[in-house]
Amino acid sequence: MISFGMSEEQELVRDTLREFAADALRPAGRDCDETSSIPDELLQSAWELGLTTTQIPEEYGGGGEERSLVTNSIVLEELAYGDAALAVALVGPSQFANAILDHGSDEQKKQYLPLFCGENFHMASLAQLEPGPVGEPMRPRTVAEPKGEGWVLSGAKSFVVMGDRASHFLVFARNQDGVDAFIVARDAEGLTISEPELNMGLKGLATVGLELERVEVAAADRLGGEAGCNLAQLINNSRVALGSVLLGLSRAVLDYCVPYSKDRVAFDEPISKKQSIAFRLAEMHIECEAMRNLVWQAASHLEKGLDASAQARFARTYVNEKALWIADNGIQVLGGHGFIREHPVEMWFRHARTLSVLEGTAGL
Repeated sequence: MISFGMSEEQELVRDTLREFAADALRPAGRDCDETSSIPDELLQSAWELGLTTTQIPEEYGGGGEERSLVTNSIVLEELAYGDAALAVALVGPSQFANAILDHGSDEQKKQYLPLFCGENFHMASLAQLEPGPVGEPMRPRTVAEPKGEGWVLSGAKSFVVMGDRASHFLVFARNQDGVDAFIVARDAEGLTISEPELNMGLKGLATVGLELERVEVAAADRLGGEAGCNLAQLINNSRVALGSVLLGLSRAVLDYCVPYSKDRVAFDEPISKKQSIAFRLAEMHIECEAMRNLVWQAASHLEKGLDASAQARFARTYVNEKALWIADNGIQVLGGHGFIREHPVEMWFRHARTLSVLEGTAGL
């Protein structure tokens, strides 16, 4: 029997994160967007929830709780319901830590996982996306050349989340045998970190570019050591996470538009009674449910150790397209109010537009 219901533990996690998102993230989202910054106090308060530390084994200093990718999708949806930019920032450390946990060698786990088990917020970032024409993530233009017992990395990366404060980067690069990920320290010789990028949306989230000019890394810095890593799984994890963020954002748009349509009066009656508006809102709700099913299906495949490449791509493509459609329709429901800062829908539209094209135009 297939069940789409949440367990009691998942409901508790959802309720906790929903309250945090409503009390801390939603009120801060607009200020962070206007100032292009996230207060350290907000990052620290989220860190104390244990989003990263609780899922790291006790032997490395973590809480040792069993990790569930479906539960993580629920967490991301609720955080993004508060604010998508802040949600991406808060789970950034988990992206790096989980990559080490799932694919790292024993030495890498001992060296890097304790960094995420302290009392203070710690950031390390994935460097996956590249500037210029968008290509297939499994065929990066950044190159790793063997040199002695180590490697030399050359290339460029873009949209590196909170790279302005990250201690390490996980750089995706192709080598002679395929594609790998390499751990690069912030102070590595030949690595240049750009000023924060100027993006259309997610303005509160600092992202940077990286220039790697023959950056030398040791053999031990190849994720997984001699065995390497399953880079496709890393990319699938990222796609599911991105889908969860866009789902939470889409829910936020819908839940803002429904009460607005009941309060907004035109021609002596609420616009919610107009078929064009009512049907639009109903479609938005249907699409949110469809998006969740696709995201959870991909997360479930990953959680069970199955190849989720097809499921993650389906979820990514569908969610990218429909989240932007929902955000655009949110502006349509609000009419002229959809374009002014008095309402958050214009900001959410910019977030959706930015998130939906990180791997290329929707549908490609």
